[in-house]
Amino acid sequence: MVIQCLKKFSLLDYPGKAACTLFTAGCNFRCPYCCNAPLVVNTHENKEIPLKDIYRYLENCRGLLDGICLSGGEPMIQHGIEDFLGRVRELGYEVRLETNGSFPDKLRKIVSEGLVSYVAMDIKNSMESYGKTVGIEGYDMGNVCKSVEFLLSSSIPYEFNTTVVLELHQRSDFEAIGRWIAGARRYYLQRFVDSASVLRGGLHRYNESIMLQALEIVRENVPSARLRG
Repeated sequence: MVIQCLKKFSLLDYPGKAACTLFTAGCNFRCPYCCNAPLVVNTHENKEIPLKDIYRYLENCRGLLDGICLSGGEPMIQHGIEDFLGRVRELGYEVRLETNGSFPDKLRKIVSEGLVSYVAMDIKNSMESYGKTVGIEGYDMGNVCKSVEFLLSSSIPYEFNTTVVLELHQRSDFEAIGRWIAGARRYYLQRFVDSASVLRGGLHRYNESIMLQALEIVRENVPSARLRG
C-alpha cells in the first residue's frame, strides 16, 4: 500500500459518518478532469506516509472517527490492499472504497470478505465515450461492465457517480448511462470543479440549468439520481 495523503477529519467524504480520507498513489486511468493529478502522474515526487503512522492515527482515533474513505488515484491497483483493509476493519472502522471499477475480481473478493462497508464507483461516461474520458482510446469496457453488473446485483451499499464536464458529456451520454445502470440504488451527477491540480486545463462545468436537464434524462431509468457538488 502506497498512501501519499491523509485528510484527518471529514464529515463530507463518507456521508453520515465522521471519517478520515486516505489517498493512494497511482492510477491506471488518465481522466483529463482528475482533480488529484499529483497522485496520478507525479507519484515519485510525493512523500509516502508509512503504514505504521496510519495505523497509529487510527488507533488513537478509535471512538472519535466512525470510518475511513479510501480514495486515490485508484486504490485497487495497490498491492496488499486486502491486508490493509483487514487491519482497518479489525480496528472497528467502516470503510468507504472509491474505485473506477476496472478490477472486478478484486472488488468482488474484497466485498465478499467483508473488507468494505460501502463502494462508490465512477461511471466515467457512456460506453461509447469511455475511452476519451479515461484518456485511453479504444479502452476495453469488459472489466468496468463486470463491476457495474456486480454492484447492481450485490447486497453491499453502493453508489455510482459521474463527474460532468462540458467538453466530455452530452445529452446522448446521459441517456446511455441511464439505460446502462437502470435501477441503481444511488447515482450522483457531480459538477466538475476546476483547480490547479486538474490533470488537463481548459475544461468547464455545465451551468445549473443543463445539470438539471441531465438529471431528468438519467432519472427516466435511474429514479434515485441526484445532483451533488
